[in-house]
Amino acid sequence: VQEKAAKRSATQRGKVALQDLVIFTRQLATMIDAGVAVVQCLQALADQTPNKVMREVIRNVCSRVESGDSFSEALARHSKVFGRLYIRMVAAGEKGGLLAEILARLATYLENTARLRRKVKSAMMYPAGVVIVAIGITIFLLTNVVPVFAECYKGLGAELPGPTQVLISISHFLQRWVFYILPAAAAAVYGSFHYVKTPAGLELWDRTRIRLPIFGPIAHKICLARFARTLASLLRSGVPILEVLNIVASTSGNVIMERAVKVAASDIEKGGSLSGALSKHPIFPPMMIRMLTAGEQTGKMENMLEKVSDFLDDEIETTLSGLSSLIEPILIVFLGIVIGGIAICMFLPIFKLPTIVNK
Repeated sequence: VQEKAAKRSATQRGKVALQDLVIFTRQLATMIDAGVAVVQCLQALADQTPNKVMREVIRNVCSRVESGDSFSEALARHSKVFGRLYIRMVAAGEKGGLLAEILARLATYLENTARLRRKVKSAMMYPAGVVIVAIGITIFLLTNVVPVFAECYKGLGAELPGPTQVLISISHFLQRWVFYILPAAAAAVYGSFHYVKTPAGLELWDRTRIRLPIFGPIAHKICLARFARTLASLLRSGVPILEVLNIVASTSGNVIMERAVKVAASDIEKGGSLSGALSKHPIFPPMMIRMLTAGEQTGKMENMLEKVSDFLDDEIETTLSGLSSLIEPILIVFLGIVIGGIAICMFLPIFKLPTIVNK
């Protein structure tokens, strides 16, 4: 029964929010640091966790620990909830007797990840909302308002201005084909999402999104910040470098970076340095390579990686703040051009009504 529960919980990762994991990790770190036994911590956290799926996972982990499993082994049964990074850092903490410290680092790592994710979502919500509203208003005007004007102008028996004719033609096309266009658009979006899940589609998407204008540099920096932060956290936990790179590759969030890190791991296994191995791949900028080189020379690699991560996080936040300020007026102008353009095209014959009447 426990195995089935573990399997079922592990497949429900989508129902465990990152914030739930952050709270669980922070509270667990605090309680263990205070000297409370792991089992007692898990029992207490299970009782006060509002998320039903997370509660089930914690109880199952607690049951496995009581049965003799180590904490990391119990977590590994829910790898889709906790992830390889989390499980491996906990295992390293257990081995070194630094579980509370490792959990505190994990909590900080997850908090930084959650904060950055919130900022990105917040920055994207407004433009996405404006675009959706603009599309909705445009479709409404073309299918409901423009036809009314078209019928009124039909009785004039005069040639309408070119822009008005074009707009009416678009309106007629949309009225006739809208019930085919919408399902086709939905199917295209659905197909695109499924294609992106294939190896070829995922590679194309990951390669494209870091090259997009405006948003590409942000996506690239997010991947680099995650790489640096994860690498620093695992190295501080005492995980061997080759295993660290294997974990970092699988959690990078970009197949181009994943491939580069795996090739770098192979180079390091042959005796190369981390900075030298990564410098062969354009996805890692010179600034990061220079700081890694300095970290290797001074023996403070973890500190340098954390500085890189903090620097990139600051750059991402600054860019997102500036982007929000820049996008808002652009979108307002865009909305004004679309709605205003339709209105001008429809009222243009009225402005020329005296000429039409004279004719």
